[in-house]
Amino acid sequence: MKKEISKKILKGLLIGGAIYIGASSPYFVLFLARNIWRALGEKPSSKDDTRFKNAFYYLKRKGLINVQKRNHQIYISLTKEGRKRAGKYLIDDLKIQKPKKWDKVWRIIIFDIPDLTRLKRDAFRGKLRELGFYKLQQSVWVYPYPCQKEIQLLKEFFGLNSRELIIIEGVIEEDKFLRRFFNLS
Repeated sequence: MKKEISKKILKGLLIGGAIYIGASSPYFVLFLARNIWRALGEKPSSKDDTRFKNAFYYLKRKGLINVQKRNHQIYISLTKEGRKRAGKYLIDDLKIQKPKKWDKVWRIIIFDIPDLTRLKRDAFRGKLRELGFYKLQQSVWVYPYPCQKEIQLLKEFFGLNSRELIIIEGVIEEDKFLRRFFNLS
């Protein structure tokens, strides 16, 4: 359970950025908890306050979050290692929202990740498979729904540049096999 709450703290700080809190409040961790729950769109139970406090101090001890007091304010931010871990959690939980109606536009992901970084390339390919993309060729994948934000997040996480990954939107001729694969009419 502590791992799940730690994961939520890191994701909340990554989404919300650095947070500052009035240092005069002895309940700053609870204030932080409520802001992070709100950022994640969750409602905590009464037990979660204690769990959050324990997880917060655990993350601080592990060097994943940085707490600084400046000008009567407390600033809480992720360390470099904390950002890396939070990014991994975001990638692990990544999902693409499917609209009710397909706009008849295909999203084509083309990537050319060097052989020197085979592990990165295989992990990227695996994530596309996990998200439900269809493999047209080894480095060409197709998806029917808007996914630019999710692909941009993957691009940043894997450290890819615009020469290594591009997204094209358009029509694919003779796409019956794709429509069948994605259950589209």
